[in-house]
Amino acid sequence: MKKILSACVILLMWVSIAAAATIGDAVEVSVITDNGYTLPFYPAKIRHDLKKVYAEAFKGDHYRIVVRNKLNRRVGVVIAVDGRNIISGEKSWLKNTERMYIIDAYSTNEYSGWRTGQDKINRFYFTDVPDSYAAAFGDQSAMGVIAVVAYPEIQRYEPPRDYSCLNQGMSRKEQSRDKAAAPSVQGRAEALESAGTGYGREEYSPSYRVQFDPENRAVESILIKYEWHKTLCRMNIINCAKTFEHSCNRIWGNDGYAPPPPCRR
Repeated sequence: MKKILSACVILLMWVSIAAAATIGDAVEVSVITDNGYTLPFYPAKIRHDLKKVYAEAFKGDHYRIVVRNKLNRRVGVVIAVDGRNIISGEKSWLKNTERMYIIDAYSTNEYSGWRTGQDKINRFYFTDVPDSYAAAFGDQSAMGVIAVVAYPEIQRYEPPRDYSCLNQGMSRKEQSRDKAAAPSVQGRAEALESAGTGYGREEYSPSYRVQFDPENRAVESILIKYEWHKTLCRMNIINCAKTFEHSCNRIWGNDGYAPPPPCRR
């Protein structure tokens, strides 16, 4: 009885994961099209620091990547689409030395296109590989992958200021009040045909530079492999209903009647 119950629990957990529209622990990622549809994710590999999922792409749909920071400090996210950094357009290795977007603690940001200037982007849209942004540079090494890698900000210890040489004329009450105001330290929290992402219409999207020192090691990496429906069917990632086709059986299929000669068909 226990074995049956355990199997049921595992099955329910798998179904809930397969139907999930977001993925991630330190940061939570979703992909949403302009018509409001959130792509469901189908798990391929789930680990505490690495999440790999499949998603179904719809040709021609513009989309945005939504990232929510669940940590109590800022994170820098290196985002690559089809292997290209979405800020610089360069080939990405998902390192903390690359251009990245900064998300405040417990905040959510959206990324809708390739950054082509301080105040503009060119939109993401699902397309065939030859029409993709990456293919225009002759790069098909990471086609059909949306990668989001999160690097928390380094937390630097700031020791309390020493007031011993300044507080000779201060009362004990004033001294205790100033010491209580000292800063505190926060806690740490292929072979199949692929889809691609194109270089779409230009849109206004303001941005600005900030100072940010990322940790050397990523807290989480999320990889989303998006494919066309027929490809996911061939890979058995999703269940695809197949229409029944009558076989061309020379005895079963002719209903017992004589067919016309070949030249008269």
